Amino acid sequence: MYYGGIEAGGTKFVCAVGNEQVNIIEKVSIPTTTPTETLNQVFHFFEKYALKSIGIGSFGPIDLNEKSPTFGYLTTTPRKGWENFNLLGAFKERYTMPISLTTDVNAAAYGEYIRGYKGSIDSCLYLTVGTGIGGGFIKHGDIVQGYGHPEMGHILIQKHPKDHYPVCCAFHPNCLEGMASGSSMEERYNKKAYEFDRDSEVWELEAHYLAQAIVNYTLIVRPDKIILGGGVMKQEQLFPLIREEFKVLMGDFVETPFLEEYIVGPKLGDNAGIVGCLTLASELV
Repeated sequence: MYYGGIEAGGTKFVCAVGNEQVNIIEKVSIPTTTPTETLNQVFHFFEKYALKSIGIGSFGPIDLNEKSPTFGYLTTTPRKGWENFNLLGAFKERYTMPISLTTDVNAAAYGEYIRGYKGSIDSCLYLTVGTGIGGGFIKHGDIVQGYGHPEMGHILIQKHPKDHYPVCCAFHPNCLEGMASGSSMEERYNKKAYEFDRDSEVWELEAHYLAQAIVNYTLIVRPDKIILGGGVMKQEQLFPLIREEFKVLMGDFVETPFLEEYIVGPKLGDNAGIVGCLTLASELV
């Protein structure tokens, strides 16, 4: 029995086929261009397998309200050509098998909870810090959302008094994504995150903004674990800086787990999202 998983990103679609144990049999990366061109390559990849179901974790925002007439659509995405695109509908036109759709960060959070921690924790919050910032929250094995999915990357935070950079988010004057994403770092310094030295002072500012967000998440949902993934978080020197800044900002107000075990990187590494997609697909049959 085979399952399909798709981690649909604004830069690339990672597609994988997994077996009954949700072990990856084959995986490919397809550049994100136009919807027609990209999905034709996705469909071609899956054609050689007799899939039972597909799990999709997509960039967004996505309309995940099943009562909405645009359920399954990408909505106000900045990715040109994908605005108001019926992503779920495109797959349902092609396949009759069960299909699960959620956000890419929800899928990564689910992968970490089910496959990374194997249910040993009651809750976890996954935040990806890359080109953009997004987050998903798992509680007792359920993906938590309400009218729509969370947009954790767009929470409003306080700007550092020494930061005079004009925020890059087109929607909000001082949101986390606009001040701490990989895109904002590149616009602020004309360099990509991986081009900075490990001891560069830019990481202190990055840690300041991420710690602010983590304080807010902690106060609102009190997760057992906060997992930080994405390209920017490959800079491992960020973790001790974030933990120290978190400790200062929280001020011992609420109790948390030991910080080295509370604010951590993903156990599944870069496979968190695709493993989460395959896991969601396996639960459909």
